[in-house]
Amino acid sequence: MTLYDFLSGAVAFGFAACALFFLRFWKRTREQLFLAFAVAFLLLGIGQTILALASIPTEERGSIYLIRLTAFLLILFAVGWKNRKVSA
Repeated sequence: MTLYDFLSGAVAFGFAACALFFLRFWKRTREQLFLAFAVAFLLLGIGQTILALASIPTEERGSIYLIRLTAFLLILFAVGWKNRKVSA
């Protein structure tokens, strides 16, 4: 096992811990922003796990990074949805 594999696993574990952290707050408050953050961090953890476990050459990793893009777009959408102005 190389140092890269170990650190990739640690990063994936950190993403999973963050997802559980936000999921706990979502269960307590039912605020959709916390659920979006939990799902986004779970997606980031899944993407990191795939990169760590699969022996995918560097040139072919582009499709894996779409998972990260989805996570970041989910965060942006959730923050925008939370801060939208309600016109009366």
